[in-house]
Amino acid sequence: MVALKAAEIDRFVANPSQTVPVVLVYGPDTGLVAERAQIIVKAASKDNDDPFSLVKLDPSDLTSDPQRLIDEVLTVPLFGGKRIIWVRNAGGANLAPALEPVLKLGTADALVVIDAGDLKKTSGIRKLVEKHRTAVAIPCYADATRDLEKLIDEETRLSGLTITREARSALQSLLGADRMASRGEIRKLCLYALGKGRIEADDVEAVVGDASAFALDTLIDAAATGDLATLDHGLDRLDASGIHISVIATSVLRHFQWLHQARAEVDAGKTADFVVDRARPPVYFKRKTMMAQQIHIWSTDRIERALELLDDAAAKSRLMQTLGVAIVSDVLVTIARVARQARRR
Repeated sequence: MVALKAAEIDRFVANPSQTVPVVLVYGPDTGLVAERAQIIVKAASKDNDDPFSLVKLDPSDLTSDPQRLIDEVLTVPLFGGKRIIWVRNAGGANLAPALEPVLKLGTADALVVIDAGDLKKTSGIRKLVEKHRTAVAIPCYADATRDLEKLIDEETRLSGLTITREARSALQSLLGADRMASRGEIRKLCLYALGKGRIEADDVEAVVGDASAFALDTLIDAAATGDLATLDHGLDRLDASGIHISVIATSVLRHFQWLHQARAEVDAGKTADFVVDRARPPVYFKRKTMMAQQIHIWSTDRIERALELLDDAAAKSRLMQTLGVAIVSDVLVTIARVARQARRR
């Protein structure tokens, strides 16, 4: 089965089909990957009280012993029910030898859930799952405006709060790179505003603005404008914050993808201010001048070269986690130096 379409994903995640033997959850939004995998596992095992029916495996368990997965699938639960095998943080591990016999078996007596990072179309496990008749692949990309709207509405409703239009716009501009991080920031904001009844723009700036804007937006702006001093400080703070380096790399990559489109619009005759004002999701008002400046600094050729570097760094940061911080930091410093030279010219 090919990857599910966006409209089908939420429905499947909430109620996984009983005829599906394998579910692959993958994509650049690692928070969304983890969240959806958790929901699928919980939904698939909701009627089973046997704690031994859920088995969690690391990729190393299967690369060292490919037979382990089919053995777990064929194991009959002591108290009946469906057996769930959850392979976590698969990343770029070669799981094809372990997965092939499971897919050939075709039984749905057990469910294998695999969560992974951003897999290319040529990835072995992605190709295996997508061409199988009943297996399911679920891509997880960064939240778009509509997804963020839904997430904000969901969390504010659960807290019994409303949110003003200005606050919503400001909040959207600070979220989106990672689903779990976005949900955590919204919940923190709701806790801060609990008892007030309504979330105002000042609440967003006080709670989310200080944490998220510096952690990601300020770092991105520093790299894109050539502010090496702020970039260096930002990298230190991000390293201490616990934000996964692949999330940072993906956020910077998405920003330069936006810059690429914005630069094309400016080259076609629009002003940078016009493009920034109409950006979706909306740009936080304090960043608008900085964003317009970046459009002027970066030519299309420079942006395309930066995208190549960032795409490579994002992939390597997921595959070589121990070196991820060094790899991404080096690319950000390179980008900042290019921006500084461009400004001088």
